[in-house]
Amino acid sequence: MAALETPGTFDPWDPAFVADPYPAYAELRERGRVHYYEPTDQWLVPHHADVSALLRDRRLGRTYRHRFTHEDFGRTAPPPEHEPFHVLNDHGMLDLEPPDHTRIRRLVSKAFTPRTVERLGPYVRRLAGELVAGLVAAGGGDLLTDVAEPLPVAVIAEMLGIPESDRAPLRPWSADICGMYELNPSRETAARAVRASVEFTEYLRELIEARRKEPGDDLISGLIAAYDEGDRLTEQEMISTCVLLLNAGHEATVNATVNGWWTLFRHPDRLAALRADRSLVPTAVEELMRYDTPLQMFERWVLDDIEIDGTTIPRGAEIALLFGSANHDPAVFTDPGELDLSRTDNPHISFSAGIHYCIGAPLARIELAASLGALLELAPTLRLAAEPERKPNFVIRGLEGLSVAL
Repeated sequence: MAALETPGTFDPWDPAFVADPYPAYAELRERGRVHYYEPTDQWLVPHHADVSALLRDRRLGRTYRHRFTHEDFGRTAPPPEHEPFHVLNDHGMLDLEPPDHTRIRRLVSKAFTPRTVERLGPYVRRLAGELVAGLVAAGGGDLLTDVAEPLPVAVIAEMLGIPESDRAPLRPWSADICGMYELNPSRETAARAVRASVEFTEYLRELIEARRKEPGDDLISGLIAAYDEGDRLTEQEMISTCVLLLNAGHEATVNATVNGWWTLFRHPDRLAALRADRSLVPTAVEELMRYDTPLQMFERWVLDDIEIDGTTIPRGAEIALLFGSANHDPAVFTDPGELDLSRTDNPHISFSAGIHYCIGAPLARIELAASLGALLELAPTLRLAAEPERKPNFVIRGLEGLSVAL
């Protein structure tokens, strides 16, 4: 067992590590392909080739409940007071395995089509322009709250058919639910996640009922109508899918936006080159997601014993796939520590891979390109107004805010 005995090497609760985890990742890659980390009882996997392969390996799963009970798997059932969160979370595609995952993803894909996403393009670009124009008119502000957050939340709400008057709680609900994805969440974090799960579920149950009576041209109506080979989504599956689309559909986009601009401000020569050549926007979006990855880690359960570099990882163990480390692996990326906005050979795994590849990746790319393009065009003198404070989270990597001026 390759245990990590030096706390400073990998410490997701250390503010210095959270501020810049990439040197620690380099140490992990140099020390081997897999490491047991006792504080979280996980096996850390830092190399791109291994992360990419394990995301596709069916001996691993996002859940084990399709094959084992908690007892059979050597795990303890979640406390009963967490049940509302787990009911919501465990019926979404992200935390299911075949055959349920296959069935639900197939049905959701019937409503969440490339044509549906592409049709949103003009709306996304118009909204991004309006938000940036507001920022410019004010002479600056918080890029997080003024542009990065409202854009993807509004887009997902528009897709789902959530009325504008009902949208205010969406971001707080999402933030509270996503707190449970951090390592060893506190009792307070769990309580907030449970409360948000209950409130969001109740709201969506009412909205789904309204759409059953009066279908519209929205994703919830599409999910209700989705039908294939005698299958339909249950109401709980629809609710969990809507929550997943909101959470996954904007958390990564929000954090990629602010992480990306914080990166650009620290590389003024690259920002100047991007301002001079807007054709770099598509590759810049990919590079910024690689360079400071918004989702640093994804977990998998070991359903059958696997071996990595001579180390057997037993059934019942949990593997932590380090996306941030994989995206800086020099075996795959030339000069990974360099920000290269024209990088074309860029197989980053920020959107995951395999059967759990992000269904919303095309929409995220449209949103990121729209906000980046609008800021380059309408705010050509945008500059940092104050040093940002990084959120203490490790898994979902972001900033508390990003104060900018013109």
